[in-house]
Amino acid sequence: MTTEHRALRTELETLTTEAFRPELAEIDTLPTLDIARLMNGEDAEVAAAVALRLPEISAAIDAIADRMARGGRLVYAGAGTAGRLGILDASECPPTFNTDPGQVVGVIAGGPQAMVTSVEGAEDSAELAQKDLDGLGIRAADTVVGVSASGRTPYAVAAVEHARALGALTVGLSCNAGSALAAAAEHGIEVVVGPELLTGSTRLKAGTAQKLVLNMLSTITMIRLGKTYGNLMVDVRASNDKLRARSRRIVALATGASDEEIEAALTATGGEVKNAILVVLAGIDGPSAARLLEESRGHLRAALTAAAG
Repeated sequence: MTTEHRALRTELETLTTEAFRPELAEIDTLPTLDIARLMNGEDAEVAAAVALRLPEISAAIDAIADRMARGGRLVYAGAGTAGRLGILDASECPPTFNTDPGQVVGVIAGGPQAMVTSVEGAEDSAELAQKDLDGLGIRAADTVVGVSASGRTPYAVAAVEHARALGALTVGLSCNAGSALAAAAEHGIEVVVGPELLTGSTRLKAGTAQKLVLNMLSTITMIRLGKTYGNLMVDVRASNDKLRARSRRIVALATGASDEEIEAALTATGGEVKNAILVVLAGIDGPSAARLLEESRGHLRAALTAAAG
């Protein structure tokens, strides 16, 4: 074993996410139902761990929303499971919130092929992280969220350090206390879920915790940006039959209008749900709705107030 490998092994042994649990050493001899119960019990602890970090999560969201309101982008950077979760969250924003595909993006160590296969050594490359961010042209208005269960992954740490040097807002999401990733970021979020059911398999509780936090970062940021009206996804992009049906249901829930009124409003607004709701509730035409929403920076409540005034 080289000195470098020995040092890494020693470092990993200090991480909560890598800890060995001797009480589970014979888990493979248990009945399937007992293993499932154990795993379910482990998962039940994750939400409580996230709850302890809500103040830090909320502060990060407010900072992200402020940057995005000024035209900034939200960028996730990670390796392995963490990187895949970031790309998953980013890819779901356009259909859910009608964001531009470049507004919320994810980069993963090793590039697109790393979504489905392991790219050896990619997570250890700080240079690769810098190159990936430079390829996006990171600027001060942007936010970069480094995601790493261990909180030590060189790719994620370097992404945050490089983004911060460029003046961007930085968030470090990890599952170990006192992590290098959280220390490197302006907003450190450390959701400590404890040792995994399978030693070091951080796609389990740590992965679930990261998914929950990423859900919050993107969803609540979009709420703050006016992408919802109450709990309705009024910026949903109707790109298939299911979403077209959902669009009509959203207009109905927001307005109580008849099917005929809903169809007329959607036709008048080119299928834009938020605009259609404004047309129905304010009794205005499509172009007027578009103008009021532009003036209110996309916030439907503000546009309704302006229309009433």
